[in-house]
Amino acid sequence: MSTGSSDTSTSEINTFKGQDSALRAGRLGTTGLLLSVLAASGPLMVVAGVMPTTFGVMGIVGQPLLFVILGVVLTLFSVGYAEMSRHVHNAGAFYAYISRGLGGTTGAGASAVALVAYSAMQVGIYGMFGFEVSGLFSTYLDISVAWWIPALVAILAVAVLAWLKIDLNARVLGVLLLIECLLVVIFDVAAISDPAKEGLSLHAFNPDTLTGAGLGTALCFCIAAFVGFEQAPVYAEETRRPQVVVARVMFLAVGFVALFFALSSWALTVASGPSGIIADAQKQSAGLLFHLTESRLGSTFTDVLHVLFVTGLFAAMLSFHNVVARYAFAMGRERLLPSAFGRTNNASGAPGTGSLLQTAISVVAVAAFAFTDDKPTGDPTAPVLHLFTWMGNVGALGIILLMATASLAVIVFFVRRGAGRAQLWRLISAGIAGIALLVIAGYTFKDFDVLVGAGPGSALSWVLPGVVILAALVGAGYGLFLKSADPVAHARIGLGNEAFQLEKAAGGRRTGLPTATGGTGGPGKPGGPGVRAGGRQDPKV
Repeated sequence: MSTGSSDTSTSEINTFKGQDSALRAGRLGTTGLLLSVLAASGPLMVVAGVMPTTFGVMGIVGQPLLFVILGVVLTLFSVGYAEMSRHVHNAGAFYAYISRGLGGTTGAGASAVALVAYSAMQVGIYGMFGFEVSGLFSTYLDISVAWWIPALVAILAVAVLAWLKIDLNARVLGVLLLIECLLVVIFDVAAISDPAKEGLSLHAFNPDTLTGAGLGTALCFCIAAFVGFEQAPVYAEETRRPQVVVARVMFLAVGFVALFFALSSWALTVASGPSGIIADAQKQSAGLLFHLTESRLGSTFTDVLHVLFVTGLFAAMLSFHNVVARYAFAMGRERLLPSAFGRTNNASGAPGTGSLLQTAISVVAVAAFAFTDDKPTGDPTAPVLHLFTWMGNVGALGIILLMATASLAVIVFFVRRGAGRAQLWRLISAGIAGIALLVIAGYTFKDFDVLVGAGPGSALSWVLPGVVILAALVGAGYGLFLKSADPVAHARIGLGNEAFQLEKAAGGRRTGLPTATGGTGGPGKPGGPGVRAGGRQDPKV
């Protein structure tokens, strides 16, 4: 499978500090990048887990229509976000964009939220993975295995793969992704070929189905299924022609996810019937998909589906791990984390120290849940209802807030550079998307007790979302400290390798200090052309 990689021996390392401070350029093309970001969405995980929950718990028949609506919202978001990607190439993605639009302090807060959110998303999946593998051992080998054992093995396997070249990772992710998508498509075709008594009903696309108290919560669940497409800019420094490929991949990913999930959730309603899907989902819960395939495609296909459900979870874990490692790399490079994180492996160009950080976080989190798990082997309470649900929703909330903030940052970025009129339709799109995302974030806060399965008045309803708010405050607080203690470092937040190029152009002097003339430069030196106050390079708009 081609991933668009190229020979790195001729690829330019865009930093004068040396190879240990740069990700390898030219590793990914359109195909490799697309497969890497789509793997995070976990198609089989969504169809088997998210969709039955939305039908059964929220009672929303119109889930297919929700995916269409959210696809439109996220396409509008991508219009401005993709345009930003043409001007800013930084593995810090969200926080880099937010820094360039709203300043380094806000960007520092966003960096902490991104690190917490993506880490939580990945760690949560280890719980589901461990439980599912434990179930496979029990069902097919009659061996009882505690969930945390396969979870720890998976952490080790992910750590090894993440240490290797990103184009190799893309191949692994691509194979796993294509297999699970193929299985879902086979089910979709079988469901449409053998519908319930109501036939090929399009009732699930009727706006009247989007009513009831569970609508807001259903929006939160469904938007979490899209997480992954926004990761494309994280790989910009490792992508050939990032100013073209990153934007292209974002639109392809949003379109694919919206279409794939809308059709697959509709196939579930066709298989059970619009009048029976809620009752079936409540009865079968996460076993809904497997129940429906058993009757149409037989036990062998269902067994294969169970196994590949696990490989799909592994692909999602690897994808999130790669993203967290690159955020840590970007933060280390800009002193938002210790500088040791801003180095890469000499052999593979992967952000090795950042990868080790995420591995350590995963081990600690899984171990904490394992030590507090007093349930019998096979009881999903701790790994699934707690680790997976709690961490997954914390991560989703953080990413929704990052997208909303990035929408505002896009608007400010172009307006401040005098390009507001030229980019007007993109800025309007970003504004509409930002408002919609804030509404969804509001529902997420309001219904967090439902999302995590806590009772009314439970402390979890404010403690867990409070983790995201605390991360933002700590990050912003450190940004303010850095602004006072080291203005040069603060001015570089979000610049990535551009800061090194500015320093190189200045003959090795540290740049970024504000001057009396409003520019930037070394001590007593005015800023050169193309550099704005605060150390920000003024990209061509």
